[in-house]
Amino acid sequence: QVQLVESGGGLVQPGGSLRLSCAASGFSFSKYAMNWYRQAPGKERELVAAITSGGDITNYVDSVKGRFTISRDNAKMTVYLQMDSLKPEDTAVYYCNARRTWDKRNFNYWGQGTQVTVSA
Repeated sequence: QVQLVESGGGLVQPGGSLRLSCAASGFSFSKYAMNWYRQAPGKERELVAAITSGGDITNYVDSVKGRFTISRDNAKMTVYLQMDSLKPEDTAVYYCNARRTWDKRNFNYWGQGTQVTVSA
């Protein structure tokens, strides 16, 4: 069974830090690009950070560049999102996503999400 389980969310003050983790199981993790999305109430889901299967290339939405860092440990089958200098506008549910195209088929897996709230 495919499973992605996020953890590490919580309530922090502006300027604080959190590290989100996403533990994967049931699929070939090292062959998948991994992504972090977030969705705030009443807003569209947005791609926050992405990392290639080998971890060699990362990309970020402009609003988090310089503050967030995505990384992965393929041996542990885990992807991380280090979030520093958090702002109230970072408040959202953060979702882990695994994505791969193989043999002309798309594979797209999602975690359950973890709440991040940034508030004074």
